[in-house]
Amino acid sequence: MDNNPRNWNQTALLVIDMQKDFVVQEGAMRVDGGLAIVPNVIEAVEVARRRGILVIWVVREHDPMGRDVELFRRHLYSEGKAKPTSKGSVGSELVDGLVIKDTDYKLVKTRFSAFFCTHLHSLLQGAGISSLVVTGVQTPNCIRQTVFDAVALDYPSVSVIVDATAAATSEVHAANISDMKNVGVATPTLQEWSKSDD
Repeated sequence: MDNNPRNWNQTALLVIDMQKDFVVQEGAMRVDGGLAIVPNVIEAVEVARRRGILVIWVVREHDPMGRDVELFRRHLYSEGKAKPTSKGSVGSELVDGLVIKDTDYKLVKTRFSAFFCTHLHSLLQGAGISSLVVTGVQTPNCIRQTVFDAVALDYPSVSVIVDATAAATSEVHAANISDMKNVGVATPTLQEWSKSDD
């Protein structure tokens, strides 16, 4: 898929799950590779804003009682448990250095894919978006499922910035990047994407 869309106003940058519970050392659902990519995600957002690209912050915000959580995670929301990314909790906040601006858009999801049971597709269609650039955590779950849904929905250009996405291990990250590349997804580094100017 083309990694160099001609009109940046037809491109959206998805920043997925860059929240304290997933990224910081003491996070309840920490992805080990998450903290290392924070500077690159910050830079990707800055590049996107300079280009006039729509920045969409995709975050998990769960009911504190866990009623909207996947079955396999509901035990984490019982009495006395951490209740990861509960709405209004510190853990649901973006990591330091990432800030939602008025021109950005915040989308709440409760499953891996940003498209599943959300209005993301209609939002993108309404904004005239045909190209998606994906950053965040974690590669085998939320990144991969969002990307595969974007491919299934026939977005002409889907890119994953390889050093602005992360998984628990570099091996898991690389394997999933390879799978996405095999279905036509572009996998530039941040430097490569930042220098593209079409």
